[in-house]
Amino acid sequence: MMFSHTFAGLVIGSIFIQTTLAGYVLSEDFTKDAFFGNFTPFTEDDPTNGFVKYLDYTDAIKQGLMASVSNFAGANYMGVDNTSQPTTGRPSMRITSTKTYNKGLFIADIAHMPVGCGTWPAFWLIGPNWPAGGEVDILEGVNLQSSNQMTVHTNAGCEISNTGMTGTVNTTNCDVNAPNQAKNAGCAVLSKSTNNFGAGFNSIGGGVYATEWTSDAISIWFFPRSGIPSDITSLAPNPSGWGMPLAKFAGSCNIDQHFQNMNMVFDTTFCGQWAGADHVWAASNCSSMTSTCNAHVQLMPSAFTEAYWLVNGVRVYQQGQAGTRKRGVSADW
Repeated sequence: MMFSHTFAGLVIGSIFIQTTLAGYVLSEDFTKDAFFGNFTPFTEDDPTNGFVKYLDYTDAIKQGLMASVSNFAGANYMGVDNTSQPTTGRPSMRITSTKTYNKGLFIADIAHMPVGCGTWPAFWLIGPNWPAGGEVDILEGVNLQSSNQMTVHTNAGCEISNTGMTGTVNTTNCDVNAPNQAKNAGCAVLSKSTNNFGAGFNSIGGGVYATEWTSDAISIWFFPRSGIPSDITSLAPNPSGWGMPLAKFAGSCNIDQHFQNMNMVFDTTFCGQWAGADHVWAASNCSSMTSTCNAHVQLMPSAFTEAYWLVNGVRVYQQGQAGTRKRGVSADW
């Protein structure tokens, strides 16, 4: 298996320097062996009713679903069981950041994401007392979906406009109980590109998802492996130079009110309320193989050899002026 990665570059040396420039300052660096230690495994029943069994770190390592960074030259591996025919859910992983956030710039370098019929992978932010604390789905889709769907979920009182982004706005009311929208549809934006999700994403070695959360908007960009901006790799990200985002959630919505104390989450579930919904499964090419999503996930373990994450790392930046920045001499990020 071959992968390229820029996030986990070799740091030859580092020094601390003072900077008085306004902009984003590195707050957390979850790369290499700092990644899993800053996330906690989720082992409860899947809230979306997926056909899945989430494992803790001990069992994930025993079953080969989680690999140390040395096994993957700097990337963090999170896989799923692809050998058994489980009766109570296919073993998988879901991890949640130990720290919560209020605003920031979240930059995730991902080399490979789970794909395949029955899969429902996601990288997202979620607040407490859902949906009161908000939810931001940065990278998400199901089955053989070829383009990323970015979605925001809130309680009542948050709507977005359909301007300022390159993606297609499917729904504009973020309330999970919005009238004239499907239950829990939220504000959904579909990318027009096929290189930022699923098989297309993996074929180019993945890339970087950058999410900026301010009081004015929540914006999401994607940069393919060959087009990551130099300001990101030099640890001095400047969203004002990145052009129009894939998705921009802004409009008649008090961002500070609807999005609070959010955690980062990576997970892979199966079927459930989206991937396994009868109309979704029937509309996919997957339905020609098995009549139901759960049957496919239970009986076809070999279908999940590509259902794994390779995460080079996540970096979180916060707005700041005078302060101390750790700057490393790095060939990559």
